[in-house]
Amino acid sequence: MKKTIISLTALAMFVSAATHAEADTSKKTDFLLIGGGIMSASLGTWLQALQPDWDLTMVEKLDGVALESSNGWNNAGTGHSANMELNYTPERADGSIDVSKALDINEQFMISRQFWSAQVKRGILHDPHSFINSTPHMSFVWGDNVDYLQKRYNALQQTTLFQGMKFSTDHAQIKQWAPLVMEGRDPQQKVAATWTPVGTDVNYGEITRQLIGSLKKNNHFTLQTSSEVTDFKRNADNSWHVTIKNVQSGEAQTIDAKYVFIGAGGGALKLLQKTGIPEADNYAGFPVGGSFLMTENPAVTAQHLEKVYGQASVGAPPMSVPHLDARYLDGKRVVLFGPFATFSTKFLKNGSFFDLLSTTTTNNVLPMTHVGLDNFDLVKYLVSQVMLSDDDRFAALKEYYPDARKEDWKLIQAGQRVQIIKKDAEKGGVLKLGTEVVVDQQKTISALLGASPGASTAAPITLNVLKQMFPQQFNSPEWQSRIHAIVPSYGQKLNGNVALTQQVWDDTAATLQLTKPPVIQMPAAAPTATAKPAETPREASPQHDMAL
Repeated sequence: MKKTIISLTALAMFVSAATHAEADTSKKTDFLLIGGGIMSASLGTWLQALQPDWDLTMVEKLDGVALESSNGWNNAGTGHSANMELNYTPERADGSIDVSKALDINEQFMISRQFWSAQVKRGILHDPHSFINSTPHMSFVWGDNVDYLQKRYNALQQTTLFQGMKFSTDHAQIKQWAPLVMEGRDPQQKVAATWTPVGTDVNYGEITRQLIGSLKKNNHFTLQTSSEVTDFKRNADNSWHVTIKNVQSGEAQTIDAKYVFIGAGGGALKLLQKTGIPEADNYAGFPVGGSFLMTENPAVTAQHLEKVYGQASVGAPPMSVPHLDARYLDGKRVVLFGPFATFSTKFLKNGSFFDLLSTTTTNNVLPMTHVGLDNFDLVKYLVSQVMLSDDDRFAALKEYYPDARKEDWKLIQAGQRVQIIKKDAEKGGVLKLGTEVVVDQQKTISALLGASPGASTAAPITLNVLKQMFPQQFNSPEWQSRIHAIVPSYGQKLNGNVALTQQVWDDTAATLQLTKPPVIQMPAAAPTATAKPAETPREASPQHDMAL
């Protein structure tokens, strides 16, 4: 009996020692950033500026950073500022144009411009032309949509942020702006375009790599690639015990993090559900992929130096807006046309075919069903897109580039996007537009869900994450001073403030080596719309956006 007691005591001591040893081997960090894309890179850069003494750890499942949605080939590289994206300016039932969403998107992008400009000045980002280039933004429509574009232009001219934009229905003028769009076009076709010189093409993958490259030089930052988060447990002090598996060796490790940010793109929903926080029960996701026609033919790329966005076809959801994009990727000019929606049950390009099934739960299956029934136009659109042939896609291209030659173009697969569905008391479930910030009640874990407008607003979105997680520190004089050193206009509306808008335009253009912006000259009075209201006015309803 005595030997048994001694043996049990020894065993208990061994188990206790092993448990403590395991606890002691857990890495400690102040902030765990999950995902190696532009969201985590931006948040890490903010944290390094605001709280430089904090230890930051970033984990990425793939063997490098910026390999998923942030990768330049997995998105259209648009600096979304609503200059040309018609789905941000819906027509109300009375025929007037709602510009509120466009103003919000533009204000956010101006924060991003200031954020990137500040990083260039600090030596964190370098060689601006490697990640951002002036690229005129143009809207192009024909037929009945000409009246709408005229009214949109008139409405935007009453705002500060869209000054410098030009409107024309003249074939010759539009040909000067975008030669390939007009060459070979029927001279009798009724067309219209708006054009602005302040647009940009952005390589978000390059920004991500440079931001993380700078973070790696800091002793308070650690990057782990080939590392997949497999489990979360909340500690007694509301910090997080996170289990991570090396995808190459299979070896597991644990990290104790005071705070966690899930910025894993399409993978964020599944990870959010693993945390067990009640806020996760409100969400579901539906994956939508995108493909583009692409050409590298110098005869084409040398003539098309702008981004041209059109209007969605009648009956199609706004997420189907086609665009002909000038891009600068991997040191060369290319032109992309699309996107064409594709379907896969994967939530990430490098994800699993079980992603959709594994994130469907008893909590979110009903909202998903309601959304499917309430958005039948979206369902029809996705089915029709999947059924497109090569000839169908080329015919769509010829609407924007009449003289296109099929042999110049090839189809490439871009990234995956997850359309977020949220529980709704009245409708059961609704499609959520924009980017959804989820923060737990204890404010120790956060996640970003959604896709639109995505990377172009990473700076303001991640700053909003910090505002929600750290309300006291955020409003402290120390943090506010550091925020304003990076984004001088933060907390102020640019629209309506001519002097401040001009200053932000000029300062960021100089630092980022962009085209000199126009001098803002507000009209003395509202221009008179020459277009008649559409016979069947569109409702100013929420708009989906693939955000590619």
